[in-house]
This record gives sequence, structure tokens and C-alpha cells, in this order.
Amino acid sequence: MNTRKAVRRLSGFAVVGALALTATACGPDDTSAQSNPSSSASSTSAPTGAATPSAASSAPADSGATGGAGGSDAKAGQTLKLGQAAHVPFSYGTTTKGKIALAVTSIEQGNPSDLASLKLGDQAKGKVPYYIRYSVTNEGDSDLAYASVGHMKGLLGDGTEAQDLMIIGSFDKCKSDELPQGFTKGKVAQGCAVALAPSASTKVASAEYWGEPFTLGQGITWK
Repeated sequence: MNTRKAVRRLSGFAVVGALALTATACGPDDTSAQSNPSSSASSTSAPTGAATPSAASSAPADSGATGGAGGSDAKAGQTLKLGQAAHVPFSYGTTTKGKIALAVTSIEQGNPSDLASLKLGDQAKGKVPYYIRYSVTNEGDSDLAYASVGHMKGLLGDGTEAQDLMIIGSFDKCKSDELPQGFTKGKVAQGCAVALAPSASTKVASAEYWGEPFTLGQGITWK
């Protein structure tokens, strides 16, 4: 199981987009993180949908028109409110397939000093981190243990893409990991993605999920 888990974990760290940065956080090394079957994403047996308070924007979870069990699948290009769930097919690697309800619950503005421990140097100069927090509910019959829900992109106020920051290792401000062991139907996990605004005067205003079957610019957007 450790070997299978390590291979999947490494594949989840592919850098998305030409503007993406990659950082190694201070803390436990990657081997130690892989040896622990529990994810930094918490798991429960029933959907919660609670939103995290946000300095940038936040909204209560909503299981309305596109949320809640049994809802219709989200459509490419659809825009939802923060906290509202999108029902989407999910695949990871070549064998893991299922269905999830995905909801961005908040987009929080961080502090440039948050990035100091990542030792990015001039790559992070003047940039402001934003934390895109989201919840994942397993709605299918497959166990999605150790899969990763990536492809979450921050968007600036004018709709252009914010820079991605892929974290390898531990970053307490925005913990995101593979889905936990025993992530079966009805289980819920929390995740986080980091987006960088180019300056303090520019905000990350929305988030887009563009994992399969969607494409970048034609995914599901929350704002």
C-alpha cells in the first residue's frame, strides 16, 4: 500500500500551467508524509458544507439547484456561488474513477509573509497568497482513498489566471493532501489550493475547477 500511495502522491504534484511555481515547505520531509496513511484533509461520514470565513469572500454552503445528493451533473462553463456544490465525474490516474460533489467554500487573502518558509526568493516578491478552500464529498461507489483533487485555479478580478503554487511537503496555512484512507461513499474531506495575486492591489476573486471532463477556461467557477 505504501508503494501504491507514494506513486500516486508523486503524480499529484505535476505543475499546472506555465505560470505555476513549485515550492518545498519546511517541515517533515516528503518520505515521512507518504508513510502516514492519514491525510491532512479531514474526513467525516456526512456532508457538512460549512464555509470558512474569508477575508476575500465567503458564503454558506448551499445544497440547492446544483447541490445535495442526487443533483444533476454540473455543466462546462457553469458559475456557482461559494459553498454551492457541483456534482462531477472524477478520475485519478488510470484506474480510479467515481463521482464527487465539489464546493469551493471560501477564498481567503493571506499575507505575503506566509510565503517566507517556502524560500521562493524573487519568485514570490510582491505577490500575495490566496487560499482556495474546498470540500469534497464522495457520491459514487468507488473508494477514492489516496486520490488527489487538483486542477483548482484562482482567477483575478478581470478573469485572468492567478499564479498557481504547488506545495510539496507541509504548509500549515493551506493544508492539502490526498484523500484519506477509506474515502468511501458519503465521506467528506476538506482541501486547499494556493493562488498568487501579482500585487496587493489585485485580488483573487474566484476559483475554477477544470479537472476532467472539463478544460481550463471551460470548467466550474465559484465566486
